[in-house]
Amino acid sequence: MKTKFKLSISFMAIVLLMNNLIINASEKKADPNPQKDKILIYVLKNILTRGHFVVKDMNDDFSELVYNGFIEGLDPNKRYFTQEDLKEFSKFKYQIDNQLLNDDVSFYNLVYGRFLDKIKNAKLYYADLLAQPFKFKKNETIDIDYDKVPFAKNENELIDYWRKQLKLNTLSRIQEKTQIQEEKAKKDKDFKLKSFKTFEKEAREEVLKNMNELYLRLEELEHEDWFSTFLNSIVGAFDPHTTYMSPRIKERFDQDISGKLEGIGARLQKEGINIHVFELVPGGPASKQGELEAGDIILQVAQADGEPLDIVGMRLDDAIKFIKGKKGTEVRLTVKKKLDGSTKVISIIRDVVQLDETFVKSSIVEKNGKKYGIIDLPKFYIDFSDNSYRDSAKDMEKEIERLKKDGVAGLMIDLRNNGGGSLDTAIKISGLFINEGPIVQVKYRGEKPVVKNDVDPKTQWDGALVVLVNEFSASASEIFAAAMQDYRRAVIVGGNQTYGKGTVQNVLPINRFYPKYEEDLGSLKMTIQKFYRVNGGSTQIEGVYSDIAMPSRYSYMKFGERDLEGALIWDKVPQANYTQTNSYENFTDVVYNSKERIASDTKFQLVNEYAKWLKENQDDSSYSLNYKAFAKENDAQEKESENFKSVFKYDSKLKFVSPSYELALLKKDSTLADKRIAWHKSLSKDMYVSEALNILSELKLKNQNKIVKN
Repeated sequence: MKTKFKLSISFMAIVLLMNNLIINASEKKADPNPQKDKILIYVLKNILTRGHFVVKDMNDDFSELVYNGFIEGLDPNKRYFTQEDLKEFSKFKYQIDNQLLNDDVSFYNLVYGRFLDKIKNAKLYYADLLAQPFKFKKNETIDIDYDKVPFAKNENELIDYWRKQLKLNTLSRIQEKTQIQEEKAKKDKDFKLKSFKTFEKEAREEVLKNMNELYLRLEELEHEDWFSTFLNSIVGAFDPHTTYMSPRIKERFDQDISGKLEGIGARLQKEGINIHVFELVPGGPASKQGELEAGDIILQVAQADGEPLDIVGMRLDDAIKFIKGKKGTEVRLTVKKKLDGSTKVISIIRDVVQLDETFVKSSIVEKNGKKYGIIDLPKFYIDFSDNSYRDSAKDMEKEIERLKKDGVAGLMIDLRNNGGGSLDTAIKISGLFINEGPIVQVKYRGEKPVVKNDVDPKTQWDGALVVLVNEFSASASEIFAAAMQDYRRAVIVGGNQTYGKGTVQNVLPINRFYPKYEEDLGSLKMTIQKFYRVNGGSTQIEGVYSDIAMPSRYSYMKFGERDLEGALIWDKVPQANYTQTNSYENFTDVVYNSKERIASDTKFQLVNEYAKWLKENQDDSSYSLNYKAFAKENDAQEKESENFKSVFKYDSKLKFVSPSYELALLKKDSTLADKRIAWHKSLSKDMYVSEALNILSELKLKNQNKIVKN
């Protein structure tokens, strides 16, 4: 368990580096464009110094932040640069601010050029190191906490860093293969056992294959991709949530927050030089057309009657650019079918594809003779370019009305893992549960806070309300949860505190500030405001503390805004003039009863012990690279993990069903029906939902006319 849990973090660090770089890629260009680079530097520094919430001078301290950020961005696992390299780079550590003021990118050019050389060297390192068996009897260790590990002194020590990491990856695979073999041997006495030598060779080959695939993707990246990393080290020196978005990333951002795109409705992935169909989006054009299937390989793409373009070997982002397109247009895909290997041309008419996992959904459960509604809100989505399109506020209002028709006596809003989204929809959704009044306060730098109100006197739901959160509920989720808590409108249940992101970002097209440049320069997502609760306190760093905290696997883990370097501080502003609803006559008793249940519940006690155990594993970042010692550590960890085998095994025996309006849709759409069955099953096995329902069922409403002035 220790090996699997922690090695996955170590090995995936390489994957994450490359994924981040690919995700941050801007439009592909064959050669660097120094003019564009300088324009981007010029515009960004001006926008940031004039508009960012924090006033930050471009001085030596700023220069050091950019220096450290760029080195960390390129080499987080200390696999490329040595202390000799850093000695050369460090002459620029306190000069970057001056360079930026003069639109000079000398520091970037030096580090980027050296990094490209290091990438070429790395391919030789890992190939040579994986060509021969490792010495598994040697007593040595590796520490994978790269914040503590120093950069290698020289090239020889760097190669040894590589050797140890590749050895660790190989060891992990050998151990996994050994465990699988042991399990099979227990079930089948005639099972033919493989030798350690065979496993060792297979493991090295698998590690080599993975490294080759990763570096194949890395080689596809070009100057502009790496320059995006440099730009993010500059803008990130202001705060962690200010980021540069290339045109491609801006498109993905819009898609993510709106829950829709225009295209064929297929998720693609690259394997080697080929682009495979990973899955089809249910209800999308490709799914409806019926010929394209998961596992098919796309060889060529043609627009309507145009000539087909070969996309074999093309990087995934560029291939997607040709496959996607405007609603109503035709794309012809030449594919190699998974089932029989035949080649086929498939014509698909593009359309708007809705990403259903983005949108609100609800369920109904009966408990103690009463019906209760559960609404899952994955994010506060909105389409900024189309006001007529669905958004989370409109959908929430509609979903509540439907549940009211089904006669529910209380509502639970599930905001777990909801990272936020639109501030405007958070305000409107909050307004669905109160008559009218302040919801949140926002403040620009150097200005007084502005109160954002719900101005609609209509209350969509005045019944019992529970809001379920966790440590990943952030931003707009915290605005809503804080408002419900301050108005005493809902019981907030979940992790000890939410994420703690109390800042507002605005997305600014860079070309707006430099219109004479024709090519798309991308966008800047910049922190322009902090938001505050109506009680005056910020959710920044602190988040929203639950009225009832339940142990979770994350209880002792380090993450959240408070653990981000450069996060803005907590502060407060004057309280807004608001009126508590004080909706419940037994609020205090319900909270007390729940806390008593949780404290005495053996399941929650086990979760708490499991969380402590996970934290211990997180803190222990050292591994033995001696096979026997490694196997012994792993076996001990596996035995410890047996204590937590049943930690999340739970069955409430409650039956969750779809609201009435959805039943007809389920009969027509088998994919949707399967998704709902899976969701309802997970709800019935969710101890957090079960306790939230206990709380909801105990709440007793006061006369709504009785109010308390603040």
